[in-house]
Amino acid sequence: MAGKLHTFMAVAATAALLAACGNEGAGEKEATKETVKIEHHASSNVIAAHKDLNQKPVPLKMERIGPHDVKIEMTAQVTDIEIDKGKIYKAWTFNGQAPGPLIVVNEGDTLHFTLKNMDPSLPHSMDFHAVHASPSKDFADVMPNKSGTFTYPANNPGVFMYHCGTKPVLAHIANGMHGMIIVKPKNGYPTDKEVDREFVLIQNEWYKYNDMDDFQNGVPSYVVFSAKALKAGDRNTNGDTFTLKEKPLVAKVGDKVRIYILNVGPNEVSSFHVVGTVLDDVYIDGNPNNHLKGLQTVMLPASGGAVVEFTVTRPGTYPIVTHQFNHAQKGAVAILKVTETGEDDGTETSGH
Repeated sequence: MAGKLHTFMAVAATAALLAACGNEGAGEKEATKETVKIEHHASSNVIAAHKDLNQKPVPLKMERIGPHDVKIEMTAQVTDIEIDKGKIYKAWTFNGQAPGPLIVVNEGDTLHFTLKNMDPSLPHSMDFHAVHASPSKDFADVMPNKSGTFTYPANNPGVFMYHCGTKPVLAHIANGMHGMIIVKPKNGYPTDKEVDREFVLIQNEWYKYNDMDDFQNGVPSYVVFSAKALKAGDRNTNGDTFTLKEKPLVAKVGDKVRIYILNVGPNEVSSFHVVGTVLDDVYIDGNPNNHLKGLQTVMLPASGGAVVEFTVTRPGTYPIVTHQFNHAQKGAVAILKVTETGEDDGTETSGH
């Protein structure tokens, strides 16, 4: 373990030496709310340059600059995230969120992407699963306090993962550098007219802080859900054990609900399940060609996504879980509250 940590620190030092030589997301305030300073999960593994660093989240910048061209600017930074009550993780993030902000583009768009790296000690990069690219060039490292711009097409519709692709990739993903990009189908989904409400959920794991041995050989300390905002006013949270239980998602009796769901891992499979209903329509990886009907559970590998749709017929509390209940026990439960009005009636929720 000491040897691995020494190697990792050497990589960080080399990156720092090389650096010396060489539309705000809706609901962002919820995802980036300040918390009291609490002792870190395992502060001994905090990189020296990160020790007292808690960078204020920089808003995502997104602008459509043509009918099929989108300009995106994201920021790599180090920001404290509360992952469990009283547990602060000094996360490596995109834009101060973990998972990072939701990106939504259209099938056939060209992405003009800029990554700014505010991390003073480590290089970072971007690997979009939604594009065709040359990884060695288009997903290249951006050195500390530098920026890089890359261009690539998004020609396949679906729900895709993005993540930092800098070595060791596992460390960058496990420490918080992951998120979702939705590429909206050119012709939509066949069920679009039936859908009443849409939500975005991401499942991720947290391990011992910046501990490569635990990342590789251990089991997650927490498995969690976050919600990301599709439009202004939507929920936008970080990946933690409590927020989506204490402040549930809400729907109305009779609503057909659509969830864009992604498992960013980095290691575990998700068995996505909504208690109290059946998944009427499922689009694996969010591609309209991959249409399944009447599923109870959707298997999502690490980096696997889907669009799932279901109808809520009675008022009450509908837990959203991974049906691998050892992971649900570690936090991977969100609550959908269904009421006659479609608003939170203030009643107590129950969960798994």
